[in-house]
Amino acid sequence: MGSAGGWIAVLDAAVLLLVVTHVLCVALFVVPFVRRRPSVAADSASFAWHVVVPCLNEEAVIEATVRRLLAQFPSARVWCIDDASTDATPGILARLAAEAPAVRVVTRRLPHAQRGKGPALNAGWRAIAASLPAGADRARVIVGVVDADGRLDPGCLRTIAGRPGFGDPDVGGVQIKVRVVNRAPDARRRRLGDLLVRLQDAEFTCVIAAQQSLRRRLGTAGLGGNGQFTRLSALDDIAAAHGAPWGRSLIEDFELGVHVLLAGHRVEYCHDTWVEQEGLPGLRALIRQRSRWGQGNMQCVRYLVPVLRSSRVPTPGAVEIAYFLSLPWVLVGGSVVFALGIGVTAVQALGGDRPFVTPLFLLLAVLPLLAWGLLYRATVAPGMSRTRAVALGLAHAPYALVAYAAAWRAFLRIVAGRDEWAKTERLAEAGPGEAIPGMPGIPAPAGAGGTWILPPRDAPAAMPAGPPAPADVRAPA
Repeated sequence: MGSAGGWIAVLDAAVLLLVVTHVLCVALFVVPFVRRRPSVAADSASFAWHVVVPCLNEEAVIEATVRRLLAQFPSARVWCIDDASTDATPGILARLAAEAPAVRVVTRRLPHAQRGKGPALNAGWRAIAASLPAGADRARVIVGVVDADGRLDPGCLRTIAGRPGFGDPDVGGVQIKVRVVNRAPDARRRRLGDLLVRLQDAEFTCVIAAQQSLRRRLGTAGLGGNGQFTRLSALDDIAAAHGAPWGRSLIEDFELGVHVLLAGHRVEYCHDTWVEQEGLPGLRALIRQRSRWGQGNMQCVRYLVPVLRSSRVPTPGAVEIAYFLSLPWVLVGGSVVFALGIGVTAVQALGGDRPFVTPLFLLLAVLPLLAWGLLYRATVAPGMSRTRAVALGLAHAPYALVAYAAAWRAFLRIVAGRDEWAKTERLAEAGPGEAIPGMPGIPAPAGAGGTWILPPRDAPAAMPAGPPAPADVRAPA
């Protein structure tokens, strides 16, 4: 009995430690978020803007997205990276390239295509590098990444052209706020689906945004997969050391952000502009997406030692990165601790003893979640009632189970040696995209001049800043 009591005491302390850590993390995230200062916009014309849109079977959304980008940002060049799509995407892109001189299409072929988002983005980087005139100021060239379902804030470029964005020459990358909004009608969406989409929006606009606000103060803001912008000169610095800017991990965005920091540049987070993306109204798709992210975290543990050793990453920031990388492992271990705690509680309750998981523990675990619902109402949805805001905050408790399930799925995939890339399904737009001013719809001629073909060689040797056009990039005849 004494031995059992000792183990129960250890378990008791472990649960308390996890709960207290959770409370402290919420407090550390929220304070910098509510005290953040607004960005100062600037003239975006002082930079050359290139927006890269990776495409793999995006027929449902790609035309509307490209037309919207052209209409809202007429000075930008839009690079669509077709990663060997098998639907109508190639035809749509060819037609758009024929209509609009600002659209460029980079086509990748199997078996070298469909190897993940990172290699597709590297193809875009090489094509952009090849298109620039000799002597171009690559520090004034900004490369953005927008998902095929993304909707950028019309004022985005002006906002990130100022401070604390690219108006500061030390800034190599900027991540903007992500909104989750489903505009497409979907018969599969019921109340649970609507709630899941709302929770994802609260997660990105409050939870992740608050984490990014803390990272800004620590000097380690991160880049996300949608709405990331990077100086071409910073991408060149990374390529000189690693062969290409983006890596092959399942979270190539985080990997790029770490490389930007290690290369001596700063990453900023801008909450005053945004990109919208579709949410996932189904639990299965959501767990699959989050398990991919979690597995990417586990893959990127290899960066922990370089980050901790680097003089370019502040020590508090390095600790935060270590926390981020360890999170899936903490979720796996924490789920075991909580499951054991619940089991012990059930046994003790049946025996008439004091419950192991006390009401105080449960209160400490759930109460901080109210902050996210109230913050969401204050910053995103002012028309939401307080009651709904409280309910949304409390809904984060069962929503957290998605993270636990995803962490376990990621862990089992690591054990099984599986790392294939699972693409998120798109929902069709509710209506047609905006027309391109002065661009009538015409069919694409064979061999449209805006199309680039990348045959087999997909991983060039390390390039210095200002690389020449790669030999394996050619325009179709």
